[in-house]
Amino acid sequence: MKNFSTLALFVLVSLSGLGLVLRPAHQTPEPPNILWITCEDMSPHLGAFGDRVVKTPNLDRLAAEGVRYSRVYSTAGVCAPSRSALITGMYQTSIGTQHMRTLQADPFPHKSSPVKSYSAVLPAEVRCFPEYLRKAGYYTTNNEKQDYQFVPPVTVWDESSRKAHWRNRPAHKPFFSIFNLVITHESQIWARDKETLLVRPEDVTVPVYYPDTKTVRRDIARHLSNVMRMDSIVGTILQQLKEDGLYDNTIIFFYSDHGDGLPFVKREVYDRGLRVPMIVRIPEKFRVKGSKPAGSTDDQLISFVDLAPTVLSLANIPLPGYLQGQAFLGPKKAATPRKYIFAGRDRMDTELDRVRAVGDGRYKYYRNYMPEKPYYQNINYRRGIPMMKELLQLQEEGKLNATQQLWFRKTKPEEELCDTRTDPNEFTNLATQPAYRAKLRELRAQMDAWLKNVGDKGAMSEAEMLKQMWNGNSEPPKTADPELVKSGNAVALRCATPGASIGYVLNRGADQLNVWQVYAGKPIPVQPGDSLRVVAHRIGYLPSREVKL
Repeated sequence: MKNFSTLALFVLVSLSGLGLVLRPAHQTPEPPNILWITCEDMSPHLGAFGDRVVKTPNLDRLAAEGVRYSRVYSTAGVCAPSRSALITGMYQTSIGTQHMRTLQADPFPHKSSPVKSYSAVLPAEVRCFPEYLRKAGYYTTNNEKQDYQFVPPVTVWDESSRKAHWRNRPAHKPFFSIFNLVITHESQIWARDKETLLVRPEDVTVPVYYPDTKTVRRDIARHLSNVMRMDSIVGTILQQLKEDGLYDNTIIFFYSDHGDGLPFVKREVYDRGLRVPMIVRIPEKFRVKGSKPAGSTDDQLISFVDLAPTVLSLANIPLPGYLQGQAFLGPKKAATPRKYIFAGRDRMDTELDRVRAVGDGRYKYYRNYMPEKPYYQNINYRRGIPMMKELLQLQEEGKLNATQQLWFRKTKPEEELCDTRTDPNEFTNLATQPAYRAKLRELRAQMDAWLKNVGDKGAMSEAEMLKQMWNGNSEPPKTADPELVKSGNAVALRCATPGASIGYVLNRGADQLNVWQVYAGKPIPVQPGDSLRVVAHRIGYLPSREVKL
């Protein structure tokens, strides 16, 4: 036995010298840091995705070290509804966040919305998924845009500001950080009009639904120049990770919030409005058997509702049962890949419509609930794009060709079916052709099943939905004040409002902290002289009063 112990010690020392000592089987694996770099209003305009005009060396390098996901779809062709799906893992149409947008900065009546400003009331069980990460010990940061269609509770982020950064976290704490890059947003086409173009207008490809004019080419070139500048910002963020020695401890996602911010693209539920580029780089230490090799492409269908469960899966956190998406990475990855993606279009500012879409990766089925409405919506904000003004002028003068005129059709059929492989612009409706009857029935049935499964708040008027959310009142309900139950040297917290998250700040002695912590259900140890501030908030309700101990 003595000789065995000596031999074991020798082997252990030898392995230690080589840096090969393994963790004991019972030791918890190191949690990965997770970084989201998101940009706005951008279709797959990256070199790694085949674009030959735009130069994106930083994202191309990330793609070479990670995996390109080629069939990723937003749940809406506009930011706020799609962002509500990202942060909750729920379809916006099922939770009442489908109208663009619900929160208004200007007083009612608004210039961009027919209803008063409101924070959508979500089902009681639904949380913003970073709250689960915080409960598991993660430091969560958001820099800076939220735009979820509701005011998030203080329990969601450790930081949400222009200065939010993983660098502000306590030492050795894992982080989940988001950086939202707005430089590719629709508005930057006119806001950056004086900047030097990095793409020559004569080099861009003009889609067939636009006239080939100087203004159109310049606006496309401006958008692509903004993409190149965005890539440079990505490079800076990645360099910071490397400087901090975190590059190989961090799982990195890059994606856009929906398709290009150009006319007849943004706000649409066509593939060009929904499909986005996505890159995921997983360091070698976190890769599992069967993972796609670096530099490869993954063609599985992915919806934005899948990102919340995927991040929780990668962090090895149990998935809440209410989630409508499925994980595509990590230990809780779904056994069966997704077969269909779903999307919706509802009110866009002052313009009302209701369209639902389902796709299988090739065929797309559209259900137009308001066929009497035109395809084109006269959205004032979009008219800030120079080419949009020109398109309207040419349309009025009768100078658009038949293809360019399609957007301005006065009515829509109740159903549309398109083959995105042979008809990528989705101009040909196959719904009435006998050869496609089986595919029409299949996707129609999938639409019916989806609507039955998740529900559709768009079936009622927005005013009616708001009244329902507010329990028949004209103002939102208020979250009940939290209760503090002290027992010995600990305080338990609770709230009578179902679905309320509870946040607290514990100050001890001279340490005056202002970061709200998420209450995870365990009593909080307190000492004489401590001060405790507590607030409760159900999403969509007004927050409670702040209660102090």
